[in-house]
Amino acid sequence: MNIFVTGGAGYIGSATAEALLNAGHSVTVYDSLVTGHREAVPKGAIFIEAALDDSRTLSRTLLTGKFDAVMHFAAFIEAGESMKYPARFYNNNFANSLSLMDIAVQADVKKFVLSSTAAVYQSSDQPLTEESPLGPTNVYGHTKLMTEQALDWYRQIHGLHFAALRYFNACGALPGRGEAHQPESHLIPRVLQIALGKAEAATIYGTDYPTPDGTCIRDYIHIADLVSAHLLALDALEKSDRLIYNVGSGNGYSVREVIEMARKVTGHAIPAIESPRRPGDSARLVASSKKIRSELNWKPEHDNLEDIIASAWEWHKSHPNGYSK
Repeated sequence: MNIFVTGGAGYIGSATAEALLNAGHSVTVYDSLVTGHREAVPKGAIFIEAALDDSRTLSRTLLTGKFDAVMHFAAFIEAGESMKYPARFYNNNFANSLSLMDIAVQADVKKFVLSSTAAVYQSSDQPLTEESPLGPTNVYGHTKLMTEQALDWYRQIHGLHFAALRYFNACGALPGRGEAHQPESHLIPRVLQIALGKAEAATIYGTDYPTPDGTCIRDYIHIADLVSAHLLALDALEKSDRLIYNVGSGNGYSVREVIEMARKVTGHAIPAIESPRRPGDSARLVASSKKIRSELNWKPEHDNLEDIIASAWEWHKSHPNGYSK
């Protein structure tokens, strides 16, 4: 297939683009490089540096490219930031996604795979299923839910087949490919920066949550397992017009547990500072991935937290400045 990958210079988008190329597909990466890295775009992919709100470039690319599918990773992802700058998130994550799907329909694209999030759900003490109550606690999650809902209307009105993968904390690294956000806000790369001497201390936002150690609990999913889920969902759209799957390991780890495991893996003390809760954080988000396991025969191959952090640590040691020389 000929695949159009937005955000293909980012962490998950670039890894998926590389996997698509390895599977024999043709790939065009479309990325503004606002948060992505040119060095992360895999060799063999056509690269177009442009923003999603550049309607002229987006239209010209999609209308002339004869693409079979769009895989959409171009979103702002910092939940905390979404509570400070909601308009920025609504514009990029929802309005730009709406424009993308509209032009995709004009270009006769038949499939659309959305990188979604578990943040569309309410916090729950039980593993989240696809039927769990929806209720984002932050603007980021709301933008993703709105995009999912718009895609379902485009499916009904225009026949656009879509898959939405609601995944949890993407983490870990592949050979030559890891997390490099500026500034870094994700827990695992943040604590590894401390071990490298790039930061002084980790911040624990909230210690009074209704969890065993008082800190937020999250499901961590290795990037390799997330990529495989995207490729399986893309193939499954041949037979289905609407797929929504949770993608996670099913294991929940608290902020304290992640920091302690990072100390073990790196051999560094990694000091931590306790701070008040951060707006938009849910107490507990852990996946039940039974549906994608049974329907697509997917299963995580890297669901051990120590192995996940070790893979990330190897990448950060060899790339202390991320993709920068």
